[in-house]
Amino acid sequence: MLEERMNRKVLCIVSDDTQAQLLRQALIAWDVRSVSNFDDAQRELSDERYIVGLFVHDRRLGMSADIKTFLITNHTVEWVGVYAEAHLNKDGSQELISEHLYDYHTLPIDPVRLTYTLGHAYGRAQLYRALPQATAGRGMSAILGHSAAITRLRDHIGRAARVTAPVLIWGESGTGKELAAQAIHLKSSRVGQPFVPINCGAIAPSLIQSELFGYERGAFTGATRDKVGLIESANGGTLFLDEIGDLPNELQANLLRFLQEKTITRLGSTCAVPVDVRVIAASHVKLEQAVAKGMFRQDLYYRLSVLPLTVPALRERGDDLTLLAEHFFVTYASDKAFRLKGYSEAALKAIAEHDWPGNVRELINRVRRALVMAEGRLIRPEDLGFLSPAALTHEAELDETRLRAEQQALRECLERSSRNVSLAARRLGVSRTTMYRLLSKHNLHAAGRERPKLRQSAADEEANY
Repeated sequence: MLEERMNRKVLCIVSDDTQAQLLRQALIAWDVRSVSNFDDAQRELSDERYIVGLFVHDRRLGMSADIKTFLITNHTVEWVGVYAEAHLNKDGSQELISEHLYDYHTLPIDPVRLTYTLGHAYGRAQLYRALPQATAGRGMSAILGHSAAITRLRDHIGRAARVTAPVLIWGESGTGKELAAQAIHLKSSRVGQPFVPINCGAIAPSLIQSELFGYERGAFTGATRDKVGLIESANGGTLFLDEIGDLPNELQANLLRFLQEKTITRLGSTCAVPVDVRVIAASHVKLEQAVAKGMFRQDLYYRLSVLPLTVPALRERGDDLTLLAEHFFVTYASDKAFRLKGYSEAALKAIAEHDWPGNVRELINRVRRALVMAEGRLIRPEDLGFLSPAALTHEAELDETRLRAEQQALRECLERSSRNVSLAARRLGVSRTTMYRLLSKHNLHAAGRERPKLRQSAADEEANY
């Protein structure tokens, strides 16, 4: 373990030899490389790869503007600054700390805390550098995660890529079904050929046949030239039919014929055109249930589901949540958003506890929102659109206050109306039925009257409630 930690390098920029020696003693578990100025540091960074660095601020290193230029030039390194407390509010130090540093410490150096901070910076830097490598290429490498569910999906994708049989992908909305389809294509022998995605639910029913199969000039009014359909345009490659369950019944028969005969016929033509495509379909609806309800052809279902795959919901992916949250932070953060350093512990806890009904799509949405809304150095639960425990408590207190105020208003209105429900209802501007609902809600009774059993109210009465 110690050997592994000793492999962690940190570049220390410190002009004072005594401070440099103190740093080496404090960071005994690190491979400390010391330089005395930013010019030497730049040369060292050109020769060696560092992912964390540290500098001890003093006048000999230069003005804050010089330090800022250096940090911007080397922004891929996670930097920790060490300051004399008296210098924290001078010469732009606050801007440097908030915009360009992972963290800062004050003199005298606390070895335990400094080691802890550098360890965190090193771990985050390693993660961030792994993420671009994982997404630099497409396909399998873009399926991020280490959970059992995602590992199983990658295995199934690899198996499906080795053959040409149709694949049917099921997954909740927002789980990444098209990403899985792309991974199959890019790992298959058809890589380099077209990958044509079609959202069957996004094309108007009146246009879907001409879009899929194409048409000849003169096939209908406005058809002034031949058009190659989407199926034909995927020739040699992969055709991805997303939301296949939304395909109209009459088109299901045409698609089945294409799968059986490997040919298509353009609208307005009698000539069959051979097409060589690998078909991958996807749906957020369980197609076997749609078949049972008569909403999807059974024969087409069997043609498509030779190789069934399931993309797991985000809530089933365990520790992948943190990895994905960090990945989208890096992906969508502006290159100039130096002040944002990541997520607070409370934000990561909220991410882990959320049920994620919108899956990865929802996570992306919340992260992008947070990158805009965050005001501090770390993203908070509120920035992600989650209510903090304090906010939840405050909201509960507000609800309780509203209930008490509503109950008090009802009591006073009843007293002023001599316990006459009809008169009290008129004064409040609500129907008698709504008045009785309010009395029932607050366990109040009009004197001398038994609370009536409620019936369904008319629409206008419900609108008053």
